Amino acid sequence: VQLQASGGGLVQPGGSLRLSCTASGSVSSLNVMGWYRQSPGQQRELVAAITSNGSTNYEDSVKGRFTVSRDNAKTSVYLHMKSLKPEDTAVYYCYAKRRPWDTSAFWGQGTQVTVSS
Repeated sequence: VQLQASGGGLVQPGGSLRLSCTASGSVSSLNVMGWYRQSPGQQRELVAAITSNGSTNYEDSVKGRFTVSRDNAKTSVYLHMKSLKPEDTAVYYCYAKRRPWDTSAFWGQGTQVTVSS
């Protein structure tokens, strides 16, 4: 499975961005898709995830500001980010798992999001 992420960039505080990630290859049964992020000197943290039945999970600091969604084919995942803050600045990585309990995942290449005036 290959994941291709896009949509990062530079945005002012309070602005919005939409990240996209599309899976290709053996994409059947990708139960969980979502996004992690990593800031310099920080560990990678889960931002948001969505299962194939639509259940979502968010990191506390992004609740109410970020929305994760999937397309009907379940091969793409999106992250709609609004009210962005400087602390949201990070490299965002999309990921996918066939089963929620899998210890390994498929990863995209990362896309930079910078929130700065």
